[in-house]
Amino acid sequence: MWIAVYFGVVVAIGLVAYGGWAAYAVSRGAELWPFVVGLPFAYLVFPLFFTTVWVFLGWWWRSPRPAAVRLSFWGRARLFWNEFLSLAQAPKMIVYGWLMPDPPKAPADLPVLLLHGIGCNAAVWTSMRRYLEGEGLGPVYALSYGPPFDAIETFAPQVAAKIAQIEADTGARQVVIVGHSMGGLVARSYLRHYGGAHVRRLVSLGTPYAGSRHAWLMSGASLAEMRPGSAYLAALARPSDKEAGVPIVSLWSWHDSMVTPQTSSRLSEKTDIVLSGIAHNALLGDADVQRRVAKEVRIARSQNGQSVDAPRASTVH
Repeated sequence: MWIAVYFGVVVAIGLVAYGGWAAYAVSRGAELWPFVVGLPFAYLVFPLFFTTVWVFLGWWWRSPRPAAVRLSFWGRARLFWNEFLSLAQAPKMIVYGWLMPDPPKAPADLPVLLLHGIGCNAAVWTSMRRYLEGEGLGPVYALSYGPPFDAIETFAPQVAAKIAQIEADTGARQVVIVGHSMGGLVARSYLRHYGGAHVRRLVSLGTPYAGSRHAWLMSGASLAEMRPGSAYLAALARPSDKEAGVPIVSLWSWHDSMVTPQTSSRLSEKTDIVLSGIAHNALLGDADVQRRVAKEVRIARSQNGQSVDAPRASTVH
């Protein structure tokens, strides 16, 4: 709700300001059609700006990269374009309730729960849910938690309530959690508070387990906790019996534009799926990422929560 209201207010203010400028110009003799045609371009300036800033900082604060993952000019252009398209879809978060309703209540063995990152809501998962359901891996639920800048551990009870609802709706005893960015930290906070009895597997996408320098650019309790060296991350790095039985797979990109350094998402050779050529928000809509998430859900279905027993291979994307 919080993010939907925020974007709704921002878009409304932008439209009023643009409309006022157009009305003033037309009253002074300008033609209306350039303003009509220019409206979408005026909006796209904002995702273009933020894409440029985040990609530049992702490069400036980058981890040392293997030669095998260096990108060509066209690879960098493709990365920028895909991240720009991801950020340009931000207004869909205004109607997240319409885009991401809960599936109909029906029996299911292993539902999937999607947890978004900071500054987002469930609407960012539309492409991922469509893919997973198309692969017969539903039902797929998504939680919009908040308030968005509260301490990360305050979201754990919301995850617990959502899992209880999912189990009541489906008769399932466990779920697979897929978390993007801070969503992976939220999932681990849930595990450390409530244990892993209700979670078969956790798959994280671009989660800053060791923090991100980007978190210094904004304020808020959750952002402070995601700064490298924070007390929250230090506690998360210590072993926990409560989450020990849940396999955790970390999928991350050498070219993540918001987790810096990118190796902050690294867990271990056995639990990492390492890609390249994909920026932070584009992870959610990338076809290869979606295929790999689907594979992890299938593993969870077949192994009944057994530990990950083989290294994941790094991939040059």
